[in-house]
Amino acid sequence: MKRFGQIIKLRPGRLDIYREYHAEVWPDVLKRLEKSNIRNYSIFHKDGYLFGYYEYIGSDYEKDMADLAADAVTKDWWKIMKPMQQPFKSRNKGEWWADMEEVFHTD
Repeated sequence: MKRFGQIIKLRPGRLDIYREYHAEVWPDVLKRLEKSNIRNYSIFHKDGYLFGYYEYIGSDYEKDMADLAADAVTKDWWKIMKPMQQPFKSRNKGEWWADMEEVFHTD
């Protein structure tokens, strides 16, 4: 299992609608995340920033993420979510949410 932390900005005035959508995430989006070997996914908010955390339990991350990105329902979900978000200029090529470096963990 590998842990991931990611960050992105939330556009001003979008928190309430973002919360509403995530209070009732589409079931097919959740099924696709599970099929892509993502577990324990959480999103936190603070001062206009979203922090995402998830655990990946698969063996081919690139393939699982490509399958996730190719999923029609996920694409429709992202069409709604992306306009609410503002990615970091410092993110790596190909990222929307910027991956963060894990500097500490304890079990």
